[in-house]
Amino acid sequence: MADTVIRVEGLGKRYRLRHQRQDGYIALRDVLADKARALGRRLLGRGSAVPEDEEEFWALRDVSFELKRGEVLGIIGRNGAGKSTLLKILSRITEPTEGRVRIRGRVASLLEVGTGFHPELTGRENIFLNGAILGMTRVEIRRKFDEIAAFAEVDRFLDTPVKRYSSGMYVRLAFAVAAHLEPEILVVDEVLAVGDTEFQKKCLGKMKEVSSSEGRTVLFVSHNLAAVRNICRLCILLDKGRVVLLGPVDDAVAAYSKLTASSGRIRPVRADMPTITSVVVNEQLASAGQLSIGISFESPTVLHPLIVGVVVYSELGSAVFGFNTAQDAKSIQWSAKKGIATLRIADPPLLSGTYRIAAFLGDKMQNYDVIEDAAWLTFISPVTLPMGVDANYIGYTRVSGEWTIDIPAAEHR
Repeated sequence: MADTVIRVEGLGKRYRLRHQRQDGYIALRDVLADKARALGRRLLGRGSAVPEDEEEFWALRDVSFELKRGEVLGIIGRNGAGKSTLLKILSRITEPTEGRVRIRGRVASLLEVGTGFHPELTGRENIFLNGAILGMTRVEIRRKFDEIAAFAEVDRFLDTPVKRYSSGMYVRLAFAVAAHLEPEILVVDEVLAVGDTEFQKKCLGKMKEVSSSEGRTVLFVSHNLAAVRNICRLCILLDKGRVVLLGPVDDAVAAYSKLTASSGRIRPVRADMPTITSVVVNEQLASAGQLSIGISFESPTVLHPLIVGVVVYSELGSAVFGFNTAQDAKSIQWSAKKGIATLRIADPPLLSGTYRIAAFLGDKMQNYDVIEDAAWLTFISPVTLPMGVDANYIGYTRVSGEWTIDIPAAEHR
């Protein structure tokens, strides 16, 4: 279609991982023998075999999607899922092993600190260098120069070689150049995490602006799911190089939360100790402003008292609140070898966002079992601030309060 700017069809990227030989070194005769065998197989039409000390690794496999002008695509997944490899192929840094990519328009990439910068050149010179790489004329760069310098907030250091910049200053200038020199497609990796919180918010606002107001396409990779949900409507979830889900961002974040709910146990499971067998979060209740967490457990012997609890953490790892059965008077006097402890909170004081849930099992003296990544929760707060501003822009919890405003009579207008 005419407004499709990126079309990816059956994309794959294969690497060959070389392992060290058991004898600890590689002799020249081994290299020559491997080359001779590979040549012989090609001459016989058998293709090239993978050497014994190598293995094939597919960083991406069978990835396909289309992106239209002005869309913002979030790309999420665990470390090693293939996110950065995909962006490198789209940025024409790496060639794909199979499949093809069609891109209409200039691409500006921000994949790692210092990408496209020459360390010996000043900030001013690197702005013109990056602009030239993007195909901008000197006149166009001059027209945007003041905006770039103001956005990056490095005015005092524009004539300093960038090798003396901090990583945060690098990112400020690199993003400012990429966002202001009018590329049709902006590709941003996790590099924004280097900047401070205020600058991250500034960058997210700029990406929203260039997509909605200026009609540019943005691809955004981040582990900050709140940021992805903030600026993206469409999202790709990658796992082990393959597309798990391509669709609305809330669906992708929910699928990612379930995907990353690994064991995360503090210590190995022992047959003679009480253990947690499963942790289940009711996502449907969570979307209705309620919270239900079920913790299944079993023990080889009856223990009394047995304490079950949870701690809810923010995406950044800060504890938001915790609760256990010893805090509920109705739950203190009980004992069992097997059961399910369910925590229900009718109106949790959470704001919209993604939260990690840790579960623990123990008594008053010790913990028997602790799972740090027991489950993930995507919570949609039913409370919004006036004028439709979502409450998740302010911290993690909400409190009840009431304002009173007293104005002297002389000040009334």
